[in-house]
Amino acid sequence: MFKKLDKMVERYRKLTELTASADVLARMDEWKKYSKELADMQETVDKYLEYKKAEQDLAAAKDLLLIEEDREMKALLEEEISSCKDKLEKIAAELKILLIPKDPDDEKNVIIEIRAGAGGDEAGLFAYDLYRMYLKYAEKNRWKCEDLDSSATELGGMKEVVFSVAGRGVYSRLKYESGVHRVQRVPETESQGRIHTSTVTVAVLPEAEDVEVNIDEKDLKIDTLRSSGAGGQHVNKTESCIRMTHLPTGIVVLCQDERSQTKNREKAMRIMKSRLYDYYQSKYEKEYSENRRSQIGTGDRSERIRTYNFPQGRVTDHRIGCTLYTLESFMQGDLDEMIGALQIADREAKLAAGNDDEE
Repeated sequence: MFKKLDKMVERYRKLTELTASADVLARMDEWKKYSKELADMQETVDKYLEYKKAEQDLAAAKDLLLIEEDREMKALLEEEISSCKDKLEKIAAELKILLIPKDPDDEKNVIIEIRAGAGGDEAGLFAYDLYRMYLKYAEKNRWKCEDLDSSATELGGMKEVVFSVAGRGVYSRLKYESGVHRVQRVPETESQGRIHTSTVTVAVLPEAEDVEVNIDEKDLKIDTLRSSGAGGQHVNKTESCIRMTHLPTGIVVLCQDERSQTKNREKAMRIMKSRLYDYYQSKYEKEYSENRRSQIGTGDRSERIRTYNFPQGRVTDHRIGCTLYTLESFMQGDLDEMIGALQIADREAKLAAGNDDEE
């Protein structure tokens, strides 16, 4: 760990010189790249320098203790030595956390895809409830949401909805939502008062930038169709719906949310790029790494991750065994406690994996 930190400090000093250089300042793209790298390591370097200072203080106190003859001063020095040891232990633990490799996607915006699963109309209604829940959470964080595509049910639910969320650190918080969400409640259509179980799938994809995903036009098959669903006469008369197929992977995107064919094509391309980015990232991780991008279920979307039990007013995340009896406020977008617990569990899992690698 300390060899890695020494190299980081060396790199930090080099970057400090580079960003102050007139030659680099004249090349703004290069300066921005170095400045970002400098900012990313700032906290870790500051903490390591604090560790080095505590080491020096400990060594100085030990040296003084060897030559000190006054009993009271000896006692004070022993206290100082004990305090320095505690401080070093605390800082070392913090450094281990800071050295956990950051997910390169954490600062990205996301595209969220919600689809009704088993449970018929009730699954569609709960898909809409989850959609509203994420919109409210985004609003609390002052993130911007944009609908990309949706398909409604007759009872006011959603067969599926695709939307983007933009803001600082969006993926770092919402990536834990990918998976199967199960709901247990009495549907409004149930006359006997029986509890039904339904499921909804959620996929959270980091939104790819143009430089990250290069799609060859020859690999795309684009069909125009007449839209279906709510929307009046327009949907039956205008071929504004876009079906985009990526031939090498078989990934299909259908977008009909806008009246304009051009806008639907633009939105379909955004979704396609994010799905392809996620596809290739997941494939790479499966082939080359035993440790997934996150230990806490951001990979397998067939995994049942959470149960929302309305009769008991509880929500349980099965990955970490966390149960909250605040379902009503949870559905209003108060997700921070659960997401915070998932982040801590993820961090601890990665720390444990790092310790195993060192051994």
